[in-house]
Amino acid sequence: MSSRVVITGLGVLSPAGNTPDAVWARVNQPGTATSPLAFGDDHPIQYAAQVVDFDPVERFGFKEARRLDRAVQLGVAAAKDAVVQAFGEGGPVGAGVDPARIGVVAGSGIGGLHTIEEQYQLLLDRGPTRVSPLTVPMMMPNATAGHVGIEWGAQGPNFCVATACAAGANSIGEAFRLVREGLCDVTIAGGTESVITPLSTAAFWRMTALSTNADPSASSRPFDAARDGFVMGEGAGFLVLESEESATARGATVLGELLGYGRTCDANHITAPAETGSGAVACMEQALADAGISASEVGHVNAHGTSTPLNDAAESAAVTKVFGPGAIPVTSTKGVTGHLIGAAGAVEAVITTLAIAAGSVPPTANHEDKGDLEADVVAGSARQVGSKPAVSNSFGFGGHNATLVIGPA
Repeated sequence: MSSRVVITGLGVLSPAGNTPDAVWARVNQPGTATSPLAFGDDHPIQYAAQVVDFDPVERFGFKEARRLDRAVQLGVAAAKDAVVQAFGEGGPVGAGVDPARIGVVAGSGIGGLHTIEEQYQLLLDRGPTRVSPLTVPMMMPNATAGHVGIEWGAQGPNFCVATACAAGANSIGEAFRLVREGLCDVTIAGGTESVITPLSTAAFWRMTALSTNADPSASSRPFDAARDGFVMGEGAGFLVLESEESATARGATVLGELLGYGRTCDANHITAPAETGSGAVACMEQALADAGISASEVGHVNAHGTSTPLNDAAESAAVTKVFGPGAIPVTSTKGVTGHLIGAAGAVEAVITTLAIAAGSVPPTANHEDKGDLEADVVAGSARQVGSKPAVSNSFGFGGHNATLVIGPA
């Protein structure tokens, strides 16, 4: 059994860009990466953080692209980018990895919502005979995991995690355990989400979760006193996790190391975090213990930082409890990307890996005044901290908490 799990591939599609280099450059710039929506003038939400310059027909061909929901398109494409970086076009099987020891864990908070809404409208307008026979395989949350497994011949453990906004981080953490416990040599892990639809945005707006800031570029404001909700986003992030033995044997380039993983539940409220951040505290402490490091060894926290009043206050309190008042730099890259729901933790794990390699903490976009929050929020410009381990937090409706501890290569 390997004592170390290394990162050998990164793939990302996000509002901040569609490659790791593009995303890293954008999260170090100001403003939220939004674009207009075409839901009609009577819809309360007129902008979102969308993936642009992504052509599914170019990536998959016309026939295959129309058989995949947009969330699956994003997830399968990001997973492929990660796998190709790690192994080349032949993937892990082409590199000699036993197919039975290749796992896939792909998270999604909701699944194929575009398909559900489109097909339900067809049912209403034209009757049941017009509903596509592909509706079920397109809408199911585990579709991305299944397609990734098929594409790469991965015959080991393959499953989907659906823990709302913690799904991406939980997926990476569970995949990490598969490798560390000796059940897999390689896992392809991450999260995907595309729920920028009329129904979803209206529903989140009705529960007052979304920002209604008149300036789209200033709308996502994590830990800022003027925050009024998150910006709906979409995207996908995937990592290739590999045992140290496997990576060393084939001379792989190591991009980072996954050190520890924590997961807890607030058991408090279906949508609101515990005000004291108790569940998040327990989760971070569990992850640090799992990594075998102390809080003083951590260089920064990539916070869940949604830009909602309740989450940011609870997370600030939790970080303060674990690390001490103002004792550690905190950033939320959701200031740029918006909230990618089930993909958030996976994309942020990619960003955290890049930040560790650069020894730099990206600034929190639109953060100007933290008010009564105690966290030391990095804002304005990046902060140099050196190449140290970092914590990446993800919290989801249902009270789900997930924390990843990522270390340098």
